[in-house]
Amino acid sequence: MKIVLQIILCLVLISCVGGDFKKSKTFINGDVVSADTLNLGKQVYTEYCMACHGNQGDGNGPAARGSVPPPRNFKQGLYKFGLVADGGLPTDKDFHRIIKYGLKGTAMLPWDMSDKQIYAVTQYIKTFAPQVWENKENVVGTPGKIGKDPYVAAPEFARKKGKAVYHITAQCQACHRAYISHDELNKLSKSLTGEEVEEDGEIYNLKIQESEYYFHDSEDRLAKFLPPDFTWHEIRSARTVDEIAMRLVSGVTGSGMPAWKETITDDEIWAVSYYVKSLIDTKAHGKYLHKKKYIGK
Repeated sequence: MKIVLQIILCLVLISCVGGDFKKSKTFINGDVVSADTLNLGKQVYTEYCMACHGNQGDGNGPAARGSVPPPRNFKQGLYKFGLVADGGLPTDKDFHRIIKYGLKGTAMLPWDMSDKQIYAVTQYIKTFAPQVWENKENVVGTPGKIGKDPYVAAPEFARKKGKAVYHITAQCQACHRAYISHDELNKLSKSLTGEEVEEDGEIYNLKIQESEYYFHDSEDRLAKFLPPDFTWHEIRSARTVDEIAMRLVSGVTGSGMPAWKETITDDEIWAVSYYVKSLIDTKAHGKYLHKKKYIGK
């Protein structure tokens, strides 16, 4: 009965959708999108996206209630998972990748759409944030780049080096969590910096991060994020070493995850990517890694 009611509600909402596009729109970078494309995008959005993201694009659709994380509020014009190195707006290719492959561990599924449908709905999504996409002062970000993977033939060495980069050089446990004992952490620190590490059990906890994302249209309720535990949570936008490296290069826009391209070297990015992938691959041991006797004094 609940499903039937949701379907009826969606049909009612669909019947109320009006205001078909009569003119083309010009988005930043001079991209001109025809009215026909925008109308097709609206049809695709209504069929595939509206239930979660809402008729107004505010992330408040009938299926949004109880969704964790909540659907993106497109009206804000802020997007987490672009692969741009300069914090700029995502490229169309970024939109297409997310629509096609989804975001793992969320309600954002991979959608079996044609390239024409994906392009059209991407352009329609932009109409929810005209203050961003029709503002001539804005630009699309530059796609992130990284040097060639130097560890293809030496993945074990990469993982070992990546462990040190993660815990000492980049200190990823400042937001995520540490995955080695204090004794091992101390040995790594002394070998790399000559300094000991103060014992602190808090490094084994995830730290809640502030964000720039509003809930729906509210201007006084900013969402907060819990960084993933790589042995426990799904990694939404990265599945391979290459994808993890590109995520490190680009960061996660609007969250506490910065772009690391200018902070650590490309070699270090590749190394920590191998290490993070090894953590993801050992999810079967996740419960053990959470035990206090493993991380304790």
